[in-house]
Amino acid sequence: MSRAYTSLGVDRIDARYKVTGKAVYAAEVAVANVAHAVIVGSTVARGRVKDIDVRAAQRAPGVLAVLTHQNAPRLPGGAERNKNDRVDRTLQVLQDDQVVYDDQPVALVVADTLDRARFAARLLDVRYERVETPTVTFDLRSPNYAPPRAVRDTTDSNHGDVARARGSAPVVVDATYTIPTENHNPMEMHGTIAVWHSSDAVTVYDSTQGIFGVRKKIAHVFGLNAKNVRVLSLYVGGGFGCKGTPWSHVVLSVMAARAVGRAVKLAVTRQQMFSLVGHRPHIIQRVQLAAGKDGKLASVEHDVVSQTSRFDEFVEPGAVTARHLYACDNIRTSHRLVRLDIPTPTYMRAPGESSGSFALESAMDELSYAVGLDPVALRLVNYAERDQHEGKPYSSKSLRACYEQGAAAFGWARRPLAVRAMKDGDGWIGWGMATATYPAGQSPASAWASLRADGTALVRSGSQDIGTGTYTIMTQIAADALGLPLASVRFELGDTSFPETPVSGGSRTAASVGSAVKQAGWQVRQALLALAIADPASPLHGLSADDVDVVDGMLLSKTQPSRRDSVVAVMARAQRPELVARADAKEAESRKPYSLHSFGAQFAEVRVDEALGSVRVRRLVGAFAAGTILNAKTARSQFMGGMVWGIGMALHEHTVRDLRSGRVVTRDLADYHVPVHADTPDIQVVMVPESDPHVNDVGAKGIGEIGITGMAAAIANAVYHATGKRVRDLPITPDKLLEVPV
Repeated sequence: MSRAYTSLGVDRIDARYKVTGKAVYAAEVAVANVAHAVIVGSTVARGRVKDIDVRAAQRAPGVLAVLTHQNAPRLPGGAERNKNDRVDRTLQVLQDDQVVYDDQPVALVVADTLDRARFAARLLDVRYERVETPTVTFDLRSPNYAPPRAVRDTTDSNHGDVARARGSAPVVVDATYTIPTENHNPMEMHGTIAVWHSSDAVTVYDSTQGIFGVRKKIAHVFGLNAKNVRVLSLYVGGGFGCKGTPWSHVVLSVMAARAVGRAVKLAVTRQQMFSLVGHRPHIIQRVQLAAGKDGKLASVEHDVVSQTSRFDEFVEPGAVTARHLYACDNIRTSHRLVRLDIPTPTYMRAPGESSGSFALESAMDELSYAVGLDPVALRLVNYAERDQHEGKPYSSKSLRACYEQGAAAFGWARRPLAVRAMKDGDGWIGWGMATATYPAGQSPASAWASLRADGTALVRSGSQDIGTGTYTIMTQIAADALGLPLASVRFELGDTSFPETPVSGGSRTAASVGSAVKQAGWQVRQALLALAIADPASPLHGLSADDVDVVDGMLLSKTQPSRRDSVVAVMARAQRPELVARADAKEAESRKPYSLHSFGAQFAEVRVDEALGSVRVRRLVGAFAAGTILNAKTARSQFMGGMVWGIGMALHEHTVRDLRSGRVVTRDLADYHVPVHADTPDIQVVMVPESDPHVNDVGAKGIGEIGITGMAAAIANAVYHATGKRVRDLPITPDKLLEVPV
């Protein structure tokens, strides 16, 4: 199949709809006679609900129902997670009186308007018993470490003789790095509308990264046939992992709609985003690097301890990058969990790699000073030509080119080795860098394509566009496979009545859905060619299919371009109203002998105010090699978005809990800081050309997450270069820098 893509810089297909307000998000869908539900959260983090006085709320104007654990319908499938489903979650959906974290749903008020539901919710009187002081934080002395069930391939790894290598090495870096709890804050909060059509059929409009996961969860919980659950999500205003799994509010909206006998909308508030839909867990990482005086690694050790809830399990796989990124004969990694009285954490942009790269790449920077090597030179000394953990070669790896092109664009050659060597008025200037990497995954996906008699095509695949440009790149892939102009192809997604696709996460949508779309389009194309070459009236009659190309709706001989026929003419003579095909794309067999990853190099310049300790990022350069770039415009946006998120991770983001109550006290965007335009400097993205014939049918490795990996470390390393102060506890705030000698 062809690997060339038309219109690589094409504008987003959905752009005009979004900027004009015509894009309809889940909570905006116009549904007749819709009621509104409001979640009432607990005010304790550990205890039991003794009683809920609902009388005043029930008497309030417009109230249709007040659901609590005392009267909520019992769910046939229960609220526990499916232990065979790695991404499923245990939910809190009013099935018992236990309170296991602060702001947990303990009641649901349904009324005819949102204001009335909110008013009635404030009238509930909830009383608790057996209330205990929660445990919501930990350190490396915490006694209740436990190994998780699994972390991707293995929880721990041990290759070679680490202890012996460390003991005989002349240089050892041994440091601990901490990342606090962080919360996703997409512009669109979670929202769900549920509409029952009968006792066993329901339609759900949901803001989700995985419509088929929502369908599966609802079908299981309510004891329904999955075919009777339809989930739609046409536009998603960001997800970043928190919308990757169905949470309690989704089930509660469906439950409420059944209870009141009409459609129900449930929109999560910004404050509830900090308690109901997951977070990046607080994680403590110890990294030990042993090396020779030439910087060559003798051993790598990366130990991760992260938080999870008492009632469920989520693991932040922070040490997986250390297993393969650098060449070393002795590598040991481990992951451990601490169970706390908090909500269950979840995936947050580049889970594992973003957290792990901060620790590993900071430690590599520390090693560069210990051995007196430039940070880029140190990484080249330890460049891995193959994945030692998997024992496989990389399918493609252009990391050397990323270092070279990124360094050239940044001007890295002018960087002094010494710290506190560049001054700008009353501020110190620092330059830092780090390596970026993320796995190139692929999951089974399906697509359907139809070529119509008028020369237009309709292509459908479940999937979701979470703001990354899926509508656009799938239209491009389909147009290329069919041989049609871009304007002649319509791509539809976001409906479980369409062919099934995986969750939009793990940077695998382009690889997975794109492969299915390409295969479906290619099958239709082959059927069209068969019609043309079998038709005596066609100028292409008698040619082989390999000798005929389809370009912009015209079929033409590759060797005799004057022999051509139009798609419309071929379809008309054959009297075919349409040609249809469905493709079910599985993981490419060509992937199996290889280790598959995207790679990149991040460079940052910071200015640190000498008196105030404030840090400003002045410019960023990221050079990335991620296989085929399907659309340069949307790709640049994805890389930049990850890099900006790295600024937030390094300097701003920190979810703070009250140690007495377990309540998040940074519950809105006034207190939980994320980068804004004023924090965002000049950003240069270098897309290093790379062709990977093994990774999948479209040659793409995925780019949604690699942009954040390494960026927090690059900024932290730049701060050290500017000040001589090594901050290992994110975020880097002025109080942590004011001890710098002046």
